[in-house]
Amino acid sequence: MAAYSSEDPPCRDIIVIGASAGSLDTLRGIAEALPADHPGTVFVVAHVGQTRSILPDLLRRVGKLTASHSREREPIRKGHIYVAPPDQHMLIEDGHVCLSRGPREHFTRPAIDPLFRSAAKIFGVRVIGVVLSGGGSDGAVGLADIQDAGGLAAVEDPSDAAFPDMPRAAASLREPHFVVRAAEIPALLVRLSAETISVETKRRLEGASTAMEMNEFERPITFSCPECGGALRIKPKNGSQEYGCHVGHRFGAIELLEAQSDGVERSLYVALRMLHEQAEFARRMIASARDAPLDNGLVYWERLQVQAEEQVETLRGFLERRPIVSAVPEAADG
Repeated sequence: MAAYSSEDPPCRDIIVIGASAGSLDTLRGIAEALPADHPGTVFVVAHVGQTRSILPDLLRRVGKLTASHSREREPIRKGHIYVAPPDQHMLIEDGHVCLSRGPREHFTRPAIDPLFRSAAKIFGVRVIGVVLSGGGSDGAVGLADIQDAGGLAAVEDPSDAAFPDMPRAAASLREPHFVVRAAEIPALLVRLSAETISVETKRRLEGASTAMEMNEFERPITFSCPECGGALRIKPKNGSQEYGCHVGHRFGAIELLEAQSDGVERSLYVALRMLHEQAEFARRMIASARDAPLDNGLVYWERLQVQAEEQVETLRGFLERRPIVSAVPEAADG
């Protein structure tokens, strides 16, 4: 399969789809409708959480395109359907598909918005964003980002959706280009993906696009109370700073720093304990799988054991190298 290059003519060749409850039949219809010589690539995020997903197999069986769960740093190929694997966000970066176990968005991972944001940033006017049936509001903000970048937005008609919340949220945040019944979406995508974009239109839309915010840590708005987890406010007192929460817990600056350090250490040891247990659980499942008459996920459990053991070593090294927090800050050299 061919990869993308800067020589490709401008067309709507990137389809990104957000799906959740009640959208499987529509996804199957899209896969079935796309021709074998489809000029672009399809990316699908379905809300599967951590559960095992056979969605690529289902799409491959009914359609003419190949389909698979995306792999880390996999080059983007034409004529292929990439499906976000369980418990990982799927992003597009520099001609590759990237995976992330970053923070959950809208209570889910994989989430739709990370894919939509990254597609808008990388491919801009070439993107067709689609929000299908589902609960919640995932995909609404990302679809608006696609529109800001000059791409097209299509939303399943909420009145036709089995679960209307997700398409309703997308349609209410920004008026989409198309609001259509589920049965009409496959033909719409086939038509739109065959259209070319004039160079003049492409330049005009790209010039009007805005920078997309990607996943980055934001600075905390406030600090949390070590006792109850509530928000802390600074209370200047007798020339010094005191931190207090709304239920009455109070701390000096050094006390808060020490509590933060203790909290980090406790959390790391909890993570270390859980990873040790995960590695041991994987070992026991490997032993059971080897005795089973049929394939019982041996490769999966072996990979999980290796990953858990690698993370144990990483955490152990981090704990050994953690800086010492002193109750009395040392004076700077010089």
